[in-house]
Amino acid sequence: MRVLVTGGAGFIGSAVCRHLIKDLGIGVVNVDNLSYAANLASLEPVADDPLYAFERLDICDRDGLDRLFRSYAPDAVMHLAAESHVDRSISAAGAFVKSNIVGTFTLLEAVRAFLDKAPSDKRAQFRFLHVSTDEVYGSLGAAGLFTEAMPYDPSSPYSASKAASDHLAMAWHRTYGLPVIVSNCSNNYGPYHFPEKLIPLTILNAIEAKPLPVYGAGLNVRDWLYVDDHARALVQILTRGRLGERYNIGGRSERRNIDVVTQVCAILDELTPKRFPHADLIAFVEDRPGHDHRYAIDASKIEAELGWRAQETFETGLAKTVRWYLDRRDWWEPLRRDAYAGERLGLVQR
Repeated sequence: MRVLVTGGAGFIGSAVCRHLIKDLGIGVVNVDNLSYAANLASLEPVADDPLYAFERLDICDRDGLDRLFRSYAPDAVMHLAAESHVDRSISAAGAFVKSNIVGTFTLLEAVRAFLDKAPSDKRAQFRFLHVSTDEVYGSLGAAGLFTEAMPYDPSSPYSASKAASDHLAMAWHRTYGLPVIVSNCSNNYGPYHFPEKLIPLTILNAIEAKPLPVYGAGLNVRDWLYVDDHARALVQILTRGRLGERYNIGGRSERRNIDVVTQVCAILDELTPKRFPHADLIAFVEDRPGHDHRYAIDASKIEAELGWRAQETFETGLAKTVRWYLDRRDWWEPLRRDAYAGERLGLVQR
């Protein structure tokens, strides 16, 4: 089996590539344009494996995609390539429309053209997994969970672009019979996470004794999912999920942002004690525009149908994550120096 993974040099995509190759012995073609958040160093554990191939390509390049499908004739596509940072979408929405909407459309059309010429047995077995986010559902109140039956209600340019791409994927299934499945996950965390997101930013700023920015009062709630658990779920959906269905993936680990930050600080206090508690570095800043109050995933469908459950609790996963960043300065120091130093993003220009 050979899987074409788009965005395989990103945070979640690289975890999927490592899982497919190292744990399952499945061949991977990693297709990535190496934008700012991509990092081939995240693929070092598999880079020399004969099951791994890398192609630098933008998914908006239709001719390039056609060439790859002719060359590799994959058995499945796992589509993770996306602009994914909400703050960046607020100040530069065009890149999100191009990558997440136009890119998904271009990829769907390339897959359709490939399958039109493929043998019948290839068409029958082929799968296209479109990987999305729980942010397409909008914001929850104090109670309730996101289910697959909920209507979409995106709040940010990022979530709106992902909602559009979800609809495109499902429309290509219903109109053209493309063998599509869609997944919607909660907030991921873990090793190899680009440092603009809350948990890695908090860890690295704390290591360097810099302020730990928390939006508003830090009361926004997210459901956290360890990235390796997510990778396992995606492969389960790809291989066993029902075509034309959506599957929510969540870690059943709701936490307020302020509690996440203080828990990171507590772990660092234990592992690398300073003259002062790391929590003294917390700095409350102006809230993000359109900041959704609460996300929480109902993962009952994937748990019941496919037998998947998160193996990491938030406590075990966060402890592993903090230790990884302490041990892997070689991975993150170049990013802090050359790509993103921790500055505030997503401020609306007035």
